[in-house]
Amino acid sequence: MVLALVGLLMALAVPRFTAMRDGASVRAAMADLGAGFSMARQSAITRRTTVAVVLDTSSGTVELRSATRTLARHPLGATYGIVLGANRDSAVYDSRGLGYGVSNLTVTVRRGSIVDTLTMSRMGRVRW
Repeated sequence: MVLALVGLLMALAVPRFTAMRDGASVRAAMADLGAGFSMARQSAITRRTTVAVVLDTSSGTVELRSATRTLARHPLGATYGIVLGANRDSAVYDSRGLGYGVSNLTVTVRRGSIVDTLTMSRMGRVRW
């Protein structure tokens, strides 16, 4: 009788823990992604050059690239177990910190049934 009760309670609790884990992973990945965009913008202003945020949706990796080298690499897919989706493969900040040649980049982060979206405007502002 006790085992049946424990089994019933576990059957009810496990889906809630899974949803909590997925939500925490998506929130952490979005925070990391937002920090990457912020770092790219700040690096473009500080270095007075263009800095690109390159999104590899197949591996879930985000790279920050300057004209000559890679500034940072964030393997979000491997770190958080998320799936990355985007309507463009990159965004570029110019030396003033403005989005260069971008018309509203949208990046989605998904794990399980939890989805969150980051949007970058032409002005270089990021919201999620």
